[in-house]
Amino acid sequence: MRRLLGRSEPSPEAPPEHGPDAARGRVLIEESREIVVVLDEHDLVVTASRRAREAIEGLSEGAPLPDRKTPGGLSAAVVVPVDVAGRPERLVYFDEPGGLAAYEELRAGFTAAVSHELRTPLARLLTLLETALLPGADQHELIELACAEVEQTRELVDDILFLSELETGLQVVALTSTPGLAVLERVRDSLAERAERAGITIAVDSRPEIEVPLRPRMLRVVVQNLAENAIRYAGFGATLRISLREAGGEITLEASDNGAGVSGDDLPRLFERFYRSDRSRASRGTGLGLAIVKHIVTSAGGRVEASRSSEGGLTIRCVFLAPSPFTT
Repeated sequence: MRRLLGRSEPSPEAPPEHGPDAARGRVLIEESREIVVVLDEHDLVVTASRRAREAIEGLSEGAPLPDRKTPGGLSAAVVVPVDVAGRPERLVYFDEPGGLAAYEELRAGFTAAVSHELRTPLARLLTLLETALLPGADQHELIELACAEVEQTRELVDDILFLSELETGLQVVALTSTPGLAVLERVRDSLAERAERAGITIAVDSRPEIEVPLRPRMLRVVVQNLAENAIRYAGFGATLRISLREAGGEITLEASDNGAGVSGDDLPRLFERFYRSDRSRASRGTGLGLAIVKHIVTSAGGRVEASRSSEGGLTIRCVFLAPSPFTT
């Protein structure tokens, strides 16, 4: 990350401003679907996305923004400070006109959904505690159940906060690429005990050299949420295969299981926040895992799709543009 956008002192071996990390960072910014501009410590443009060049008239590298307040009728929505080889830079994301009203509508809906989702575990928790006070109640068992409800609420709050950080730009999704196989294996190993209890077998498959255009943490979050979704819903005896493939200039991260699957009506709604099918409502899931997956993947310029697998289960594909080859 420190040499990503490339403004450090050159060296005879590989000048950072022309090295592979710098070139990769520039491409990821330029190909972003967001209206984003990178500014140096003097507020001069380092690079910008293609959409920013289309939206902001007169935008030029090495020059100030044409209008510091509202270039092209836009407004600066999020500013993300980054450190590049010891020098401060800022990623400035712009909203198009009308974006604030759309955001407020989204925020209001999200707040209402959060309030509804929090009431359920809290109501169950209150019922358990009240029951524990009754004469002859099995207090040990009821307290264990209450602890489970507290854990469920904690997971829900954590997911809500993480999704909020993604949407406000506090969590940067993609400024580098990550070798995928090691991440797939770490997630598989970390979930091995939970998968065994659920009767799920997790297999991973990828060539070691395949890289995904996500930061390491973001790739881990995506893979873990895909695996946890299968652990919760695929059903006892199912096998989950998580694979990475590179073909036709695209990287495909696929999680496919041969479990219970979902109905045709549920497929289009799997990535909605808090959505759970009737069959899965008894699960301890927060209903945000696949929404987080979609947000991360689309923020990196990718796309997500869900379908029934050839074995009758569920297949989720995350497709990215393959990182371009770079030379020093």
